[in-house]
Amino acid sequence: MSRAHLVVNLSRIEHNARILVRRLPGVDIVGVSKVTCGDGLVAAAMVEGGVKAIADSRHANLEGLREAGVDVPVWLLRGPRPDEAAETVRLADVSLNSELATVWALDAAAERLGGVHRVIVMVDLGDLREGILPEEVVPFLNAVLPLRHVWLEGLGTNLSCYGGVAPSPENLGELVELAKVAAEMFGRGLTVSGGNSSTLDLALGGNMPEGIDNLRLGESILLGMNTLTRKPLMPELDLDAFIISAPVIECKMKPSLPIGDVAQDAFGHKPVFVDRGIRMRALCALGRQDAPPQGLTPCDDRVEVLGASSDHLVLDVDEMDAPPAPGDSIDFRPNYAALLQAYTSPYVEKMHVSDSPAKVRSRVGARREVVT
Repeated sequence: MSRAHLVVNLSRIEHNARILVRRLPGVDIVGVSKVTCGDGLVAAAMVEGGVKAIADSRHANLEGLREAGVDVPVWLLRGPRPDEAAETVRLADVSLNSELATVWALDAAAERLGGVHRVIVMVDLGDLREGILPEEVVPFLNAVLPLRHVWLEGLGTNLSCYGGVAPSPENLGELVELAKVAAEMFGRGLTVSGGNSSTLDLALGGNMPEGIDNLRLGESILLGMNTLTRKPLMPELDLDAFIISAPVIECKMKPSLPIGDVAQDAFGHKPVFVDRGIRMRALCALGRQDAPPQGLTPCDDRVEVLGASSDHLVLDVDEMDAPPAPGDSIDFRPNYAALLQAYTSPYVEKMHVSDSPAKVRSRVGARREVVT
């Protein structure tokens, strides 16, 4: 192996999606693909697991999902700009919105394209990322009501991503009450999208307010993690759907303290070292340009991540029974940040594996190789 690989196990992603869908009856699950840059095979695996839609935050990723032939509704997770309205209508069935100027632009674009675009109006319940304030909901919806080419799909919120505010019966209960007002204004039932994977603590514990009928799940499906604690969400979920495999390019006995005066490293930090004597140290072809070292957990607990430069990962392998040789690979479980960066890096090869590739390939075509 000459370069780092990200091994994507589609069967484990499908398994995780299926477990969460079954545990949340009455709640439509939207699978979020943004950490995988809109990987069509990952999206198809989530669909096989029972998600009702796929969501991503970038138009380029939506384009890839469309080209891959994903056959469920596609959501745009990030509010578009007004000048992106036509592209949004073309690529997304649903978009999240909090600006009237954008909604009006979407209405005009949908009219030109001869269709109707569905919108989720986002309400800010305290996390202070996107959304209108609760007191602005009725005036906002009054401006949306006359539009002929925008269909109000429902109300939604996002919590824990920016401000770290956890979902609660109180803040999600406020969303449900606002949705009741909106449903009365529009004379029909509406989707109530109660947030992302951070809402699962409430949902799985039976404490999510009645009326929340939609959740947007990414990290919980893909990594099996509780996003509020970064611990495994539940025993049934697989934590190894993604493995980063990095090739060893050097392995030598070296001092654990640098020799000479320590100044700044390549990223402007002054590193601190502990003298542990002479240790076996491995160097891998994976750097901060590909994944943050603090986001990599070695699959072999005898391996310790010491740090990284832009293109090199430094490991302590002294506890291993036999040191790795150049050309061997060392495997890591990525956290969300490391997975995002590895998917974004063009220097990390993506390799899909599956127990049943034919089923996945039938949904997305044969554009990408699936290894069994």
